[in-house]
Amino acid sequence: MNAEKRVLIIIPAWNEAASIAAVIAEVRDELPAYDVLVVNDGSTDDTERVALAAGARVVSLPYNLGVGGAMRLGYRYADENDYDVAIQIDADGQHDPRYVPKLIDALDEYRLVIGARFAGEGDYQVRGPRRWAMGLLSRVLSRMAKTPLNDTTSGFRACDREIIRLFAQWYPVEYLGDTVETLVRVIRLGHPVAQIPVAMRPRTAGMPSNSPVKAMIYLGRAMITLLLAVNRR
Repeated sequence: MNAEKRVLIIIPAWNEAASIAAVIAEVRDELPAYDVLVVNDGSTDDTERVALAAGARVVSLPYNLGVGGAMRLGYRYADENDYDVAIQIDADGQHDPRYVPKLIDALDEYRLVIGARFAGEGDYQVRGPRRWAMGLLSRVLSRMAKTPLNDTTSGFRACDREIIRLFAQWYPVEYLGDTVETLVRVIRLGHPVAQIPVAMRPRTAGMPSNSPVKAMIYLGRAMITLLLAVNRR
């Protein structure tokens, strides 16, 4: 499949000038046959210039919309340019592009494939309220999909042409909508979903948000997002 399909790597980026060049270089080195698109999400630093200099294709939003808005533009680009497969990779260096061929291979049987951090590979851990929220989300969505989904908030994903077309026409920009709500929609439409175990790496730049207050906010938002996604028609 890898040799027959046109594949687009989509990298949403907001103020990632410190890491984006290295991410692009690694992706191009590991996956030379695939095109790389950076969606510059209204960055106020040199993300756009650095990404262009690194050899990526770049489309830019005039202001920051968040990951959902950036990915919606990325999927529209993939749809309009007739790509068969789209892969989302984060701009902070945490996603290892060496797993991409495994994600693509799984698209022979599934429409959407998630690179799962908690499925037995690597030692990535989350504690406290974030872990509780992720656990609940995984239980509910696994039951809906009738298959184990250990990491429903992972942004490391692959999808085929039909899901590209769906996401180009409909893609939520709300917090966690790009992960939880998209999964709910794909599952409800009857598309098969699966996960591939991946090891997550430390981010190469930027600071993670690990404070207790932010963790509790994450828990609350995750629950609201799940309720809205499940009940939305």
